Amino acid sequence: MNAQLQYQIEQFFYRKSELCDAQDWDAYLQLFDEQSEFHLPQWDSEHVYTRDPKREMSLIYYPNRSGLEDRVFRLRTGKSASSTPMPRTLHLINNVRIDELEGGELEVRLNWHTLFYRLATSEQFYGRATYRLKPHADSWLISRKHVLLLNDTINSVLDFYHL
Repeated sequence: MNAQLQYQIEQFFYRKSELCDAQDWDAYLQLFDEQSEFHLPQWDSEHVYTRDPKREMSLIYYPNRSGLEDRVFRLRTGKSASSTPMPRTLHLINNVRIDELEGGELEVRLNWHTLFYRLATSEQFYGRATYRLKPHADSWLISRKHVLLLNDTINSVLDFYHL
């Protein structure tokens, strides 16, 4: 793995985090391929999570980017009561590991931690994520996001912007 690629991928994910924290939804959505899958499985037992979003329970599953686009539409139009007012978030990522795949694609695994504040309530979510990236112009597009939420309990609403 060359250091320049490591740096570029880390910068890509720092930018993704920054866009989400700034609620710059147009730029955030542009990071995702139109066919991008977004999956947050449910834990089936203490150490086993569900694998097949079409047959097993998931906390969030969008088979393509239109699911994210719908959530953004609901946020913008005030049709998401659970997100009104929008929380402030701070996304942190670390331990970025990259595997090069065929066709120039990458599999990127990272750890993440999100702090958020809404209506005098602070909370945090944390976990691991695996992304599939494909080359696009001079950057990348996310073609798959698979997130593992490691919190044992969720005391508030959970949405894509927490992950």
